Amino acid sequence: MKTQVAIIGAGPAGLTLAHLLQRFGIESVVVESHSRDYVEARIRAGVLEQNTVEIFRELGLAERLDSEGIVHSGIELRYESKSHRVPFDELIGRSIWVYGQHEVVKDLISARVRTGEPILFETEAVAIEQINSDSPLVRCDQGGVNFDIECEFVVGCDGFHGVAKSSIPISKRKEYFHEYPFGWVGILAAVPPSTNELIYASHSNGFALHSLRSTTLSRFYLQCPPEDKIEHWEDSQIWNELHLRFEKSGWSLNEGPIIEKSITAMRSYVIDPMQYGRLFLAGDSAHIVPPTGAKGLNLAVADVCVLAEGMYEYFKSRNRNKLDKYTEKCLDRVWKVMHFSWWMTQMLHIFPGQSDETQRKLQIAQLNYLTSSRLAMASLAEQYTGLPLTFDKL
Repeated sequence: MKTQVAIIGAGPAGLTLAHLLQRFGIESVVVESHSRDYVEARIRAGVLEQNTVEIFRELGLAERLDSEGIVHSGIELRYESKSHRVPFDELIGRSIWVYGQHEVVKDLISARVRTGEPILFETEAVAIEQINSDSPLVRCDQGGVNFDIECEFVVGCDGFHGVAKSSIPISKRKEYFHEYPFGWVGILAAVPPSTNELIYASHSNGFALHSLRSTTLSRFYLQCPPEDKIEHWEDSQIWNELHLRFEKSGWSLNEGPIIEKSITAMRSYVIDPMQYGRLFLAGDSAHIVPPTGAKGLNLAVADVCVLAEGMYEYFKSRNRNKLDKYTEKCLDRVWKVMHFSWWMTQMLHIFPGQSDETQRKLQIAQLNYLTSSRLAMASLAEQYTGLPLTFDKL
C-alpha cells in the first residue's frame, strides 16, 4: 500500500489526526492491531476540555457529543465533610464535557468509515523501517498476511508499549518516569449520579472521585495501595469507602449494581524528543499523565493538532519548519499539564510513609487557600478546562 501518512493506532490521537489530515486533503492509512469491537468497548476517561470539543465540532464530529455529552461549568472539591465549588463559568467563562472516551472513539471510527478512507483493524504494525529516508515503511501483519505500507511520514499513536516508541533508538531519546505510591480502584455502576458535577474528595483514608457517564450510569474512583488486587475489593467494601470519603451532612450517595471494576496504576511518563526522522509520536506513545487532572485524551488531541498543522505546511510547500518544531511545541504544553496533574494529585491523595500529620495539615492548608482565593480557583479552572490551543488551520 502507498499513502502520504501511515497512522499506527485507532485511538483518539490516531483517529483525530486522520480526520484533520483528510480535512487538508492529505491521504492517510490507519492501522489498528485490535478489532473494531474491542477498540470501541475500551472504557477510558471521559472528561473533554473545551478545546477538544471545539475541534470535534469544527470537524463535524460532535453530533452525539452535543446531544448526549454532559456539560459541566465547575467541579466540587470536598474535604473535612464540606464542599467547595470551583465555578469555571464564573471564573473564566469556559466549561468541560463529560463524554466517555469509548463514545468518542465510536464517533471517530463511524465518521472515518463513512469517508471510505482506509482503517485496517486486526492489523499489527510489526516494524517501522527506513525512518530516516524519504520513504519510510510500516511492515504489517494482518492475520498472517504480511504487507508493507509505503509513506512519507509515520505517526505512532499506539501507546506506551507500541512499536512506534521503541523504533526511536535508545541513544536518541530520553525518558522521564514517575511511579506514584498508590493506584485507583475504578468502578462503573448502574446507578443515577448523586451529583451534577464531578466531586474530588480528599479524605484521611484516601482520595475519591465521583464522575458521571449518563443519567443512569456513574463512575467512581478510590485511592488504594499500588500493589492491590481488584479481587480484594468486595462490592460492599467499595460502597462503604465511598460513603466514608464523600461524607457530607445532608448529602447521600446512591448505590447500585457494579457492572465493571478494575485498578488503574498511577504513573507519569514523557519521552523527548517526540519525533525521529520521519516518525512522530502522539498521545500515550509520547506521554502518560496521572488521571487526576483528566488530561490524557485532551493532550493527545492537542498533539495531533500541532502535527496536522505542520503536515499541512509540508505538503503544501515542502516547508518543514513546523514539523521540525513539533517536539518543542508539544512538550511545552505536556510539561505544563504534567505539573498540573502532579499538583492535583499531591493535593488530594494521602501519601504513605508519613509518621506524623504534617502532610495532611499542609494539604488542608493548601485546599483552604485554594477554595478561598478567586485567583487560585481561576488558575485551576484555566488549567482544568484547557490551556490555550492555537490552531490556525481550523
